[in-house]
Amino acid sequence: MNYFDSIIFGVVEGLTEFLPISSTGHLILTAKALGADQTNFLKSFEIAIQLGAILSVVVLYWRRLFMDAATLKRVICAFVPTAILGLIFYKLIKNYLMADSVVLLALAIGGAVIILFEIWRSRKMGTGAISGGDGGNISYKNAFLIGLFQAIAMIPGVSRAAATIIGGLALGINRRTIVEFSFLLAVPTMLAATGYDLYKSAGEFSGAEFGVLAIGFIVSFLVAILAIKFFLKFIQKHTFTAFGVYRILAAAVFWILTLR
Repeated sequence: MNYFDSIIFGVVEGLTEFLPISSTGHLILTAKALGADQTNFLKSFEIAIQLGAILSVVVLYWRRLFMDAATLKRVICAFVPTAILGLIFYKLIKNYLMADSVVLLALAIGGAVIILFEIWRSRKMGTGAISGGDGGNISYKNAFLIGLFQAIAMIPGVSRAAATIIGGLALGINRRTIVEFSFLLAVPTMLAATGYDLYKSAGEFSGAEFGVLAIGFIVSFLVAILAIKFFLKFIQKHTFTAFGVYRILAAAVFWILTLR
């Protein structure tokens, strides 16, 4: 893996981390497209590079994270079920589920779920509120349930953002509130996942590999800031159906190009 590959991975991570299309899935498929071997370093790189994107949330939402006690408590409440289930299933996920076939299947099924959910929701209540509210207005019960929804995204290709956003909408939370709560919830979730993985495997990295990781980190941070701003503008006028369609098309294209 070279620095050019790291830049490509950084761009992919920054663009996809907060959109409901699965950053992990796209990183795995990007590695396949680049011909990169699924070494232990690459598996850890695909997890650790997400720290760059997470830092963008800290920069953009630091007041909400550290100054708003009500929101912070709810983020912690939502993080608890994901943390517990993540510790339980860590080895299973890294050893058996980081596979191309799993990612493509999860991408396609997740896309269909998003489309069907938006059709159901529009018939039931229209597009619903798309702005207003904040994470502090989410009940503790709903925050915990959102954490359970997020845990589904431990399956590569599901998308943490998609699981939390669709789960929040199903609970009656408006679009902007659940999207921003999903951003905030990513911070402890990905810090824990990345920290635990690096603790387990950082001793295996060479100095050059840490340099590759640093490049990917910086690129993903910069791109993620732009992606967050785009996403917030997008949801003001659109539903998530386009992302569902994209997921299905992406799964089909990657299958045709790489897995036939």
